[in-house]
Amino acid sequence: MGGKVDEVGGSQEWLTGVERERATRFLREADRAAFVAAHLLVRHCAAAYLGLPPEKVTLLQHCEVHGPGHGRPYLEQAPELGVSLSHTRGYVCAAVGHGRVGVDAELVPPGPLDEGLAGQALTAGERATVTDNAGLIRLWARKEALIKRGELTLDRLREVDLAQVGEGPRFEWQGRHFLELTTAEGVLVTIVTDRFARWAAVE
Repeated sequence: MGGKVDEVGGSQEWLTGVERERATRFLREADRAAFVAAHLLVRHCAAAYLGLPPEKVTLLQHCEVHGPGHGRPYLEQAPELGVSLSHTRGYVCAAVGHGRVGVDAELVPPGPLDEGLAGQALTAGERATVTDNAGLIRLWARKEALIKRGELTLDRLREVDLAQVGEGPRFEWQGRHFLELTTAEGVLVTIVTDRFARWAAVE
């Protein structure tokens, strides 16, 4: 699911105490609103998948190093499901499904290729195929979605070459299913799942 921050319904009372405490740490109101909206949207997405009211869905995170509120998210009601969420510049998206799930949302800025980001993220093969910022951000979003699935890390971005991966909206790559779309606001959304995903806008 995806939509603008102000389109996501629900109450902060749906959030856990850990989530509400994390929300208070944001200095900018826009960042706080995006965090809350993304965490509410996960509940709407999971509720549609599980057939539950969204207020009955509990999102948890726990990292052995940093404790609650960190680490890969999971659902208390269905811990076997994959969960992922992302937000950028007033837009939020979330994905829930069997197996590992990763979603990334990126606003595609106009202008020439960002050589610094390209050098950080692209393999030599990918760099040879990318000529503009849109191509760069598309590869970046795909790799970010793989990170959300737990298959990649920021320090290993140049170890995965996606130069020959197909184009959206749907394609497969090494057993993974990709769904890509660009919203009316110019936000690129990339979803990586074990099965083909179904997209729904915020109601």
